[in-house]
Amino acid sequence: MTTIYTAEALATGAGRNGHVRSSDGLLDLDVRVPTEMGGAGGAPNPEMLFAAGYAACFHSALQGVARAAKRELGDSSVGARVGIGPNGSGGYGLTVHLEVVVPDLPHDEAQALADQAHQVCPYSNATRGNIEVTVTVTDD
Repeated sequence: MTTIYTAEALATGAGRNGHVRSSDGLLDLDVRVPTEMGGAGGAPNPEMLFAAGYAACFHSALQGVARAAKRELGDSSVGARVGIGPNGSGGYGLTVHLEVVVPDLPHDEAQALADQAHQVCPYSNATRGNIEVTVTVTDD
């Protein structure tokens, strides 16, 4: 693979209760353990950042496959839910659910495009076989 862009970030402090900053300073924020995991909450957490990145990346992949198929997505959107929990082996694992909305296309056509996007999205390719990822097309 020829790398065309590299993102860099540094975590400091106490990990999930610390600070993250990208090398260019565009991302510069505190992170906190969510209340559901016994933390104080009130700030982004790694799963939230992963969900935002995956949603944006997948939406871009969806737009790319739609363009190639000469289809218009209209007012489409992609939502990502990232879950974390014990993996049964002493560590933790993640799950991802992507919800795709393409109101201007028939459901079957939108699902076919979403399935194609799942094959080309870099996040999908990175997680395939490592994380349970479901892709669902909904009508709204």
